[in-house]
Amino acid sequence: MEWMNNTIGEIEPQNITNQEQKEAIAKKVAEKVKNGDVIGFGSGSTAYLAIKEIAKKIEEENINITAIPTSYEINMLCNSLKIPTASILEARPDWGFDGADEVDKNNNWLIKGRGAAMFKEKLNMINSGLTYILVDESKFVDKLGENFSIPIEVYPEAVNSVKEALIDLGMRECVLRRAQKKDGPVFTENHNVILDTKFVEIYETLEEDIKSITGVIESGLFQEYGIDVLS
Repeated sequence: MEWMNNTIGEIEPQNITNQEQKEAIAKKVAEKVKNGDVIGFGSGSTAYLAIKEIAKKIEEENINITAIPTSYEINMLCNSLKIPTASILEARPDWGFDGADEVDKNNNWLIKGRGAAMFKEKLNMINSGLTYILVDESKFVDKLGENFSIPIEVYPEAVNSVKEALIDLGMRECVLRRAQKKDGPVFTENHNVILDTKFVEIYETLEEDIKSITGVIESGLFQEYGIDVLS
């Protein structure tokens, strides 16, 4: 007996902005899929649309791929669409795709993490030969940090000490991300909390400096990764 599966409707992003442009980008990604590929599946509305396009291609062309999802919801989506999945322990991605909250004008620095999945997103990215970053025109900025904070995943008991260390790096604003429809903070898939932060300056070694703080698990600042921006 199979479960009654309405997962797609339950996790579908609401009020997708620039949907036509995102759907066009999703089709571009699906065109790159080849039989036997192991693909890192990112999160976000454009990634969601891309996964649905990939599912269509799998069915129409009778090909086999393996997805490495970056979040619970993307894993649920793959399950709903009957796309086989694996963990990064079981397979290494040939390539991957993901969204971004902001992309700088040189297309090599990103802010990600509104979905709080930046640890697995970064894990996929550093192990993939190439990652396509899927963004519509609204995501490009002259200076990173114009519209979005840098999310930082922190071990809960280290929050106070991490805040103090971040101030030394030039942090000027910090908010503990709160959950919706439940009391208290957001907890990540790794059982940590998120600090949404802004800095006086996003300099060349800031990602490395943030990561060096004891208690920081990962940040949503992505600097100098092997990416190709699709827009």
